Amino acid sequence: MAKSPKYYVVWKGRQKGVYDSWDACQEQIQNFPGALYKSFESRTVAEKALGEKPHLHLQGGSQSAPGKQGKLAVIGPPIRDSIAVDAAWNTASGDMEYQGVHATTKQLLFHQGPFPDGTNNIGEFLAIVHALAWLKQRNSNLPIYSDSRTAISWVQKKRANTKLEETPRNQVLFDLIDRAETWLNTNTYSTKILKWETEHWGENPADFGRK
Repeated sequence: MAKSPKYYVVWKGRQKGVYDSWDACQEQIQNFPGALYKSFESRTVAEKALGEKPHLHLQGGSQSAPGKQGKLAVIGPPIRDSIAVDAAWNTASGDMEYQGVHATTKQLLFHQGPFPDGTNNIGEFLAIVHALAWLKQRNSNLPIYSDSRTAISWVQKKRANTKLEETPRNQVLFDLIDRAETWLNTNTYSTKILKWETEHWGENPADFGRK
């Protein structure tokens, strides 16, 4: 049975609104002081809630995920011999950087940036493609973990569907996006790209630790 979609209302964040993915919502609230947000099962209900006072919906605290332990049993532990990638976006400067580490030893395998005027999703996308190329150069087939569903979908579609505006300051970043898309369209790989389940496994091993 398909999982019902969720819609995320952000009353207080970088930009208030209704978002149809956790990654999109997280871009608005991550490291934003006093962020106010909540998930809803219906877009209609979410859009109505956006126009109302947040305290009407946030009373009683944040919701906990039902059946967390049962879900963990189904998911199981992460693959120890793997690569984890992550990106960090500086809310003050707008700079973005990304890195890849061995998921268990946390040995740093690569790091790029910071790049001015980037986004977290772009960094996650570039990190996954960088890891794919890094593994292919070494004839390795280790799985790759990312905690960004958006970036994983971009890699699968071989295109970074960003709405970020290209400027002279971030030109180098868009050059890297072009190179990454070209790599995806001219190379084959059997590497598994997996979602890092932060809720169950804790923080992504490649996290920059700046939350």
